[in-house]
Amino acid sequence: MPELLIADRDERDDLGAFVARAVRLDTGVLVRLRMRPNAEGADLLEAWASTPFDTLVTRTVRGRVEPSDLTVNGNELLASLAVVGGERIDPGPPQDIMWRSALPPATGWLAVDDLPADMVADLADQGVAVAKENPGPRGTPPASLLDQSVLTVSGSGLDVKIPLRCLFALSGMGFLTSRQEGDVVRVTATDSWVRLDARFGAVVRRRHSLLPLLV
Repeated sequence: MPELLIADRDERDDLGAFVARAVRLDTGVLVRLRMRPNAEGADLLEAWASTPFDTLVTRTVRGRVEPSDLTVNGNELLASLAVVGGERIDPGPPQDIMWRSALPPATGWLAVDDLPADMVADLADQGVAVAKENPGPRGTPPASLLDQSVLTVSGSGLDVKIPLRCLFALSGMGFLTSRQEGDVVRVTATDSWVRLDARFGAVVRRRHSLLPLLV
């Protein structure tokens, strides 16, 4: 039977806040829990979720999950975290077969740049304002707006474009709230992925769209 073990209450609260925000963005969201690869014996647990902005979001807490890679329903996990007061939590039945997103590699990331968190938050707020004035057919921001590159950062021999959808995900997940003076959003990348790390979590997205398979 799956089991989630998080001894520290603050760590449980951090995971609960992450899951609550993911559920707020998508009521049917799945959350993938897995032990961090190459953690050198430390009990570091990664939580992953997809967002309506075609990005992945992630948060790392200290804890363990059995089995070591498990996908569960976000609402059920959130209910368990909210109700159970102890360190041993039933995360809900496995939904591994429903997970559709590839996860980025654990290694090979290069530091690109550190961006002031206040600047990133301001850009996200401006994007939200534009989206409200130009809604798509379903009332959501159109893809043409989300795909616009709002920043290009360079470092470690890479030029990385950051689309507005990444900033929407940072904002929508609350990763830019409660900022402290000097906070930064760290940009790292591989040849295929870009990652934006803020104080409360990270947004990850492929740098290039995958070509469709022709059959």
